[in-house]
Amino acid sequence: MDSTVLIAIAAVFIVSIIFSMFGQGGGSVYTPILFLLGYAALTSISTSLVLNLITALSASIVYYRSNLVDVKFALWFVPGICLGAFLGGVAAAYINPAILMWLFVIFLLCAGGRMIYTYWEKSSSEDTCPAHYSKGMYALIVIFSFFVGIVSGLLGVGGGLIIVPFLIFLCRYPTKNSAGVVSFVVIFSSLFGVFGHLTSGGFDFPLILGCAVAVFIGATIGARSMVKIPSGYIKAGFGVVLWIFAIQLILKLIHIM
Repeated sequence: MDSTVLIAIAAVFIVSIIFSMFGQGGGSVYTPILFLLGYAALTSISTSLVLNLITALSASIVYYRSNLVDVKFALWFVPGICLGAFLGGVAAAYINPAILMWLFVIFLLCAGGRMIYTYWEKSSSEDTCPAHYSKGMYALIVIFSFFVGIVSGLLGVGGGLIIVPFLIFLCRYPTKNSAGVVSFVVIFSSLFGVFGHLTSGGFDFPLILGCAVAVFIGATIGARSMVKIPSGYIKAGFGVVLWIFAIQLILKLIHIM
């Protein structure tokens, strides 16, 4: 097996463990890892979506068994995120790959800052899920999920880094339950993003197969380890990692230009 593929498999294994602890697919790191290893932008994005799907699916099983997935509530995110992810996946083939990667740089910088901020952020004392929301909040969820879906399909991310703050601060959801809901929602954003990318190809099946096995194992380990590790330190540390990837992408994009 090619050494580049082996490096990719090892990298996504580690990433899947860490990101699945927070109900996220890891696409914010899968895509830049593959791109920096020399894979084409569309191949990196489409592969990332498949890996997101596997990570979220395996993590959701663990969360569901732990009663941390409110399926009825999570389904409100599904219609908008499915439509948005599919449209984003289709549109990705018509956008200059360099532009896609510059958009990803912006996403990494914002997401990294958001994760680093959690180190100083006060934890919510709320430990129960709200019983219901207003009609306006449900409408906001649908609209919000549509735009998250577009970002997901375009950049190959599950959208968890965007959805988690929305759940915690606007929906007043406890952190652990948010991870369960997000892992469920990311299944749909990743799946329909893949459907969108299927219209243009760009899939490297040997790469996907090798990484898929590593991601499934890593995501299961990460989801089971969630309650054992202080999340604040991990999130802040990974925020720094996202910034490092952003810098590396910038240097590579400048070199390409």
